[in-house]
Amino acid sequence: MRAKKRRVTLTEGRMSRVRRGIFILPSVLTTASLFCGFYSIISSIKGDYNAAAISILIAVFFDAMDGKVARVTRTVSSFGVEYDSLSDLVAFGVAPGVLAFNWVLSPFGRMGWLASFLFVACGALRLARFNVQIGLMDSRFFNGLPIPGAAGMVAATALLFGGMGIHIGNFPMPYYIGLLIMIYVLSFLMVSNIKFTSFKDMEPIKLKPFRALVVAVLFLVVVASEPHLIIFILFASYVISGPSFAALRFIRKRKKTILEPDASVARGTLSESPKKNKI
Repeated sequence: MRAKKRRVTLTEGRMSRVRRGIFILPSVLTTASLFCGFYSIISSIKGDYNAAAISILIAVFFDAMDGKVARVTRTVSSFGVEYDSLSDLVAFGVAPGVLAFNWVLSPFGRMGWLASFLFVACGALRLARFNVQIGLMDSRFFNGLPIPGAAGMVAATALLFGGMGIHIGNFPMPYYIGLLIMIYVLSFLMVSNIKFTSFKDMEPIKLKPFRALVVAVLFLVVVASEPHLIIFILFASYVISGPSFAALRFIRKRKKTILEPDASVARGTLSESPKKNKI
């Protein structure tokens, strides 16, 4: 008698793929992002907010590169996706939450640390939803503000104030309130259904025309001229882009629904006009 073949379950199939090995290069970049997030937490605890903000921004760079490298080298794996999500929760959830609380939210007491926790919780929810929706959403857009964008906005704001020489002890109360509102808004945008551009079509590793290199060099020169201001403008523009395009789409859709009934009424009036009698 022939032995019955045992059906391989989905879990066993995944475990067999993990046992065969993992892709080193994307995992190393993800680990670098995780390290920057951890270092940012340590810097925030020490009160070095500039170092904490710069570490988060460097983590954003490594997080962007590990995805690009994985797609270009075709080394995307389930392990890499899960590891990247865990790293993002630390680097872009916990690290900016600790930075925001130690930097500006601690005077609010309970409301301050609850705002920081809300940022971390919404970031975790954002990552979980993203993992579930992989392959189901249009890859050109993110559903909700990506957590690196929210963390980069917090870090860029801290870096802007540090670059302008505005220290925490010199903040007027409206600044504190404005930054508290910013944390709540970023938390809401992460779990919203507002679409944000993913920039996944941009592949800097592939061959590009010479003018692309010239544009990249000019961009680096602009950033180097006023780094704290330019980085803040870039992240603020990205955060604002989602709600702005959503508002434009809503206005266009509204105009379309208003114009369609008028057009249908006009067609109905023409069809009901009396026909001329033939002589």
